Amino acid sequence: MGPPSPSELRGPRIRVLIVDDHAIVREGLKQIVMNDPELTVTGEAATAAEAIERATAEPFDVVVLDLSLPDRSGLEVLSRLNASQPRVPVLILSMEREEEFALRALRAGASGYVEKRSAPAQLIQAIKRVAQGRKFISGDLAERLLSFPGHGTAERPHDLLSTREFEVFLAIAGGKRVSRIASDLGLSVKTVNNHRARILQKLGIKTTAELIRYALRNKLVE
Repeated sequence: MGPPSPSELRGPRIRVLIVDDHAIVREGLKQIVMNDPELTVTGEAATAAEAIERATAEPFDVVVLDLSLPDRSGLEVLSRLNASQPRVPVLILSMEREEEFALRALRAGASGYVEKRSAPAQLIQAIKRVAQGRKFISGDLAERLLSFPGHGTAERPHDLLSTREFEVFLAIAGGKRVSRIASDLGLSVKTVNNHRARILQKLGIKTTAELIRYALRNKLVE
């Protein structure tokens, strides 16, 4: 029997699931990950439904999750994965307005947050760190979060929204109908309307038009 191979000496590689709705982005992320001998991409998903199905049916060590998915929000996927696979860390990779969504993701149970523009330099380090049960957030983003108005106690009305309410809020502000929101989030129309009522109350506004203006004013949607 010959000496162990380099891969055997390194031990098993970290198995990664990449979730992003753009095939080109997934391929780019895959190339970054596969360039490291300690990591391997063993699954890909383009939608929230695919991500949940793959993550619950196959063994992964880390899920790299984009927040912007076509069928459900990444925050909803994060919540579902935390419930069904609590031992598998989820690393958020996003182009969203970093401070606002980083805070939401971390509060919702994400193990780390990487900005897409920083992925080539930070993705490998982030995956390895969260696979060890540690947290990852880049130094510059951490510094911005400390001075961000949403850090610590809630200082703005939308900071008081629960994760689910925030998802419904963004969907309404993005122009989605209640029936579509209900379908996307797996809720009843009545539940979505109840969320909408609580959102309006917490924001101190009365109409959907005011809600949209609030979201635009706070740069939560474009």
